[in-house]
Amino acid sequence: MNIVEVKNLSKVYGKGETAVTALDDVSFSVKKGEFVCIIGPSGSGKSTLLHLLGGVDRPTSGKVMIDQTDIYDLNETQLAIFRRRQIGLIYQFYNLIPILTVEENITLPMLLDEQKVDSSHFNKVVEILGLSERLSHLPNQLSGGQQQRVSIGRALISNPAIMLADEPTGNLDSKNSKEIMELLKMFNKTYNQTLIVITHDERIALQADRIIAIEDGKVARDEVIRP
Repeated sequence: MNIVEVKNLSKVYGKGETAVTALDDVSFSVKKGEFVCIIGPSGSGKSTLLHLLGGVDRPTSGKVMIDQTDIYDLNETQLAIFRRRQIGLIYQFYNLIPILTVEENITLPMLLDEQKVDSSHFNKVVEILGLSERLSHLPNQLSGGQQQRVSIGRALISNPAIMLADEPTGNLDSKNSKEIMELLKMFNKTYNQTLIVITHDERIALQADRIIAIEDGKVARDEVIRP
């Protein structure tokens, strides 16, 4: 079953002579539980693609289907709700709220959605992430690796259809990078959590089930590593 379907996706910034095509007629699908890495040089369009997959930006043309929902058929309010419930986003620089505790940062999507937090799911996630003793800490009291673990917890708290990670280890040392990738792979394999990672790190890409290479806004290669 395909959890993501991207159809003829294009994104153009500007108009006329100053127009820049960031994505050019991109199509692919991702199966439920698959771990896909999207690679490409700086300026290739991979971050634009992630923003479109995450409902953060709107395409010039084309479709993004997530769990059989065309996300760009939704209005802004509907899209915001869908994004909180079905798309877990992990960024390179964590994007934690500095005045909120670890617990509050993790549960923020549920609270914004006025949904009750499943305490058993919450406890399981924070235990796996090694954050059980840090729940009352503020982000500035945590290491970089711990902050990224909080952002993973926030992405997972609503049991999303897909998890999108934009250079999730780009701001970490090699030890923390390895630990974060092991955690992401564990959630992918153990809980069948669909994982799409944007990276320029070939070592990370080779851990995926599949690599999609983006060059000049187009899919240059789509290669299955582990069937």
